[in-house]
Amino acid sequence: MKIFTKVLKWTFLAFALFLTYVIICLLHGTATDYQPQEVLELPLPKENKPDTIKAGPLRFLNWNVGYGGLGASSNFFYDNGNPFFFSGGKMVRSPKAAVEANIQGIADFIAQEKADFVLLQEVDRNSKRSYYINQHERYLEQLPNYSNSFAPNYKVERVVIPVAEPWHVMGKMESGLSSYSKYKSNQSTRYQFPGSYGWPDYIFHLDRCLSVQHYPTIHPEGKELVVINTHNSAYDGGKLKDDEMAYFKQLVLQEYEQGNYIVVGGDWNQTPPGISSDAVEKSLGLPTSKAFYPANIASDFMPEGWQWVYDLTSPTNRSMIDVLDYGKTTVTLVDFYLVSPNVRVKKIEGKNLKFKNSDHNPILLEIELIGLELPLDPLLIDSTAVKS
Repeated sequence: MKIFTKVLKWTFLAFALFLTYVIICLLHGTATDYQPQEVLELPLPKENKPDTIKAGPLRFLNWNVGYGGLGASSNFFYDNGNPFFFSGGKMVRSPKAAVEANIQGIADFIAQEKADFVLLQEVDRNSKRSYYINQHERYLEQLPNYSNSFAPNYKVERVVIPVAEPWHVMGKMESGLSSYSKYKSNQSTRYQFPGSYGWPDYIFHLDRCLSVQHYPTIHPEGKELVVINTHNSAYDGGKLKDDEMAYFKQLVLQEYEQGNYIVVGGDWNQTPPGISSDAVEKSLGLPTSKAFYPANIASDFMPEGWQWVYDLTSPTNRSMIDVLDYGKTTVTLVDFYLVSPNVRVKKIEGKNLKFKNSDHNPILLEIELIGLELPLDPLLIDSTAVKS
């Protein structure tokens, strides 16, 4: 009986200590929660004189780089079971050597492409999960003389998930959207998306946002090129994305009504209008699965003339339930572009890197701004990759 009493006593004490730990973590998280204002002007470089965009093609690179921690050899605990309490034997963070190799591979690809505009999502600056490597600066090193903006969307002093495994919680987070350009902008703004999770979930989730840059053009009416970097909600069941998309639509239509050119790139965490979640698998002859099915943007979401631009021949995102087994791992398409009616698409190309360094693949876009363009042969436009 004495042994049973002791066991019961120590069990109760352990539970009390764990409960105290959880309460302290929740109180600390609530007190230090990042609460950005809806509209935040991002700093421009000192002595920043905006460049004027002239005639000619413009190339874009869009890529969710997965903070360097979601390469082919990784899985992710958040895609498995009940991530709030347990990792389920999955990775909370990848080994340091793998993260460093992924970041180097991403940097090499960015340097190789040297697009006019580079839009990246899930870029860590000071996070435990990527060993506190400042990836924003690391990628900027590959783009000498480029302007840059960083819009934070994940700032948490200590993410205590998985709560029941305090020895390897996610820890400190500082991550966001990185936007780079050969041109200097005259305005760079962070727009906070509406909506949030309930308490305590919102403490540990991202504060989703848009990063918006304006660039002057030589158009006689003073039209600007507006470049938008977005990363919409995941794991939300759809409600947050609905609120985000309504906010986004109002913003881009206001910009277009002012006569501006609009190019949006990002990880939408949903498929383009009219594209099923398994469309890419079918186009590549891969086995399909319903275990990984993002929502679909409504076909009438944007007015006539706006173009959703994507490449069905290249998957952009893979399931992270297990390490990559290409050809068997479920893939889909959630990374793409949206352009306004006054933008002409010349080329769209998904780069199928087979998820070597990220759980997403990059997408390249080439456009011209109508009214500024050089003479163009209409046969060069790949209409099969554009849906309006």
